[in-house]
Amino acid sequence: MLLTLAIYAFAAMVLLWTFIPVLRHEAWWIRMFEFPRVQICVLALCGLLATGLLFDPKSTTALLCGSVFVFCAGLQLWHIWPYTRLHPAQVKQAASRNPAAEISILVGNVLLPNRQSQKFLDIVERKDPDLVLTLGTDDRWEGELSVLEGRYAYTVKHPLDNLYGMHLYSKLKLHDTKLLFLVEEGVPSIHTDVELRSGRKIKLHCLHPAPPSPTENETSLERDAELLAVAETFDATQQSVIVAGDLNDVAWSATTRLFHRTSQLLDPRIGRGMFNTFHAKLPFLRWPLDHVFHSADFELVSLERLPAFGSDHFPFFAALQLRPAPPAAHEIPEATADEKAQATEKIDKADVDKAAVQALHGGS
Repeated sequence: MLLTLAIYAFAAMVLLWTFIPVLRHEAWWIRMFEFPRVQICVLALCGLLATGLLFDPKSTTALLCGSVFVFCAGLQLWHIWPYTRLHPAQVKQAASRNPAAEISILVGNVLLPNRQSQKFLDIVERKDPDLVLTLGTDDRWEGELSVLEGRYAYTVKHPLDNLYGMHLYSKLKLHDTKLLFLVEEGVPSIHTDVELRSGRKIKLHCLHPAPPSPTENETSLERDAELLAVAETFDATQQSVIVAGDLNDVAWSATTRLFHRTSQLLDPRIGRGMFNTFHAKLPFLRWPLDHVFHSADFELVSLERLPAFGSDHFPFFAALQLRPAPPAAHEIPEATADEKAQATEKIDKADVDKAAVQALHGGS
């Protein structure tokens, strides 16, 4: 009897955790269930195995609980399978290299209390990216990273002691650079034009919105609004755009999918793997929080999750190359009317700095 009650309770728990994210409510305790889809899928499969081993396959308990576990595992797999090699790659691999049209970026959330800066600098030295974007950096980290300035002549620095400091180091020329606080005071973002070696300029948006959590924001509204407000400032079918950073959201969440479609940017992860960048210290609780999205006129050169360096995030590296021809090779995502209305609603509900957003609209 206790075993039967236990399997029913476990099935009910897995079913609840699977269905909670379907709600559109922005409360942190609802949105948090979008993150561990892989883990919930594993729990469902374990429940299915236990049901098969412990109960008569023809019993009501086995049929009912087994059906719940199969349904939950299937639904979770539907969300995460695009981020496996079973799905066709969304971004084409570059067939040949053209260094003048390439750009590489390394994104690293350093974790402010982390003291292992030399490990991070060694990773930068080894990968030698065109741009290094660090998140969670304060004055101490700025001092440690100053050695990069010998190779990275163009910098944007905004140290903070609240986990949201941001630094950008670039070998490539930066133009019309803006550091803005789009939604929350103390949560900056960097927006700049980057001049490739070919002379072509692309737009780069570096973001690190605060997550929904009991210690940060009670809802996901601020995070969602920042992502969607940035998406409205460019036309990815007419401009070359890269969005990079720790978005504090997983690749398969409703918000990231909404951003993906409204921005019409591509995700090089799709069809290649999850590249889980968080949590570096908890192997069984990992998901993709750090991202590089780009317009369809780029192809992928390489995509990597780099080694740990003491932070709770792994560094994330992407190398892209502008296509020599129009981006007909890629299928461009497009938002439905309902999704566009959702995005507008979120932006309107949040306290978005309209002057800052207008500054982006007015940029070159």
